[in-house]
Amino acid sequence: MTTNHQRAALQARQISKSFGDVRALDRVSIDIPAGQSVSVMGPSGSGKSTLLHCLAGILRPDEGDVSLGGEPVSLASDAARSRIRLARMGFVFQDGQLLPELSALENVALPLLLLGRPRAEAFRRAGDCLQWLGLSGLEARRPGQLSGGQAHRVAIARALVGQPDVVLADEPTGALDQATGAEVMRVLTSAVAAVGASLVVVTHDAHVADWCQRHVEIVDGRVSNDFLTRRAA
Repeated sequence: MTTNHQRAALQARQISKSFGDVRALDRVSIDIPAGQSVSVMGPSGSGKSTLLHCLAGILRPDEGDVSLGGEPVSLASDAARSRIRLARMGFVFQDGQLLPELSALENVALPLLLLGRPRAEAFRRAGDCLQWLGLSGLEARRPGQLSGGQAHRVAIARALVGQPDVVLADEPTGALDQATGAEVMRVLTSAVAAVGASLVVVTHDAHVADWCQRHVEIVDGRVSNDFLTRRAA
């Protein structure tokens, strides 16, 4: 799978977010360069998932702003944020969130179809992406006919088929055993790196975080630690 456009950096500037009296994020700033993989860790309730949702434009911060390649995300309208997510971001979730009534090929093609791409092009690119991730011959299978590792590969293919600038993963191995989870992280990090996109992984698992080039730790809504790992070398 190849790409031919310049990747963009994801940036958050002094973002804060509260839910009632609870301040989930407190003036958090983070720069994620194109091509870098970052794990976001922290105890339960630390704000790491809220940070991911703000970076994705799912939540609008109360203060501060998020941008992707200089394009405002948090300040955009709901419709514009949805378009940015669909066109420039990919998502991998804990349970994959594949549509059970669709085949693997149809699940992967879905983001392109929602963007209005011609059906033939969407299915061709989806097939190429599945083949690239070692899933040739499984195109017609539905999620219930796939192993956990295969289903997660389909989810990764769906996240990458639109050639996003950034892939956001929320506990991507939480539903898998350790061996399958390690294989999913190997595929996820190598595939995202191969297309030059950034990767943000929210996880409570240090083994998952170790697959990334950089660790960011969130405690009480603030960045408490931010460092490069040996994988960044």
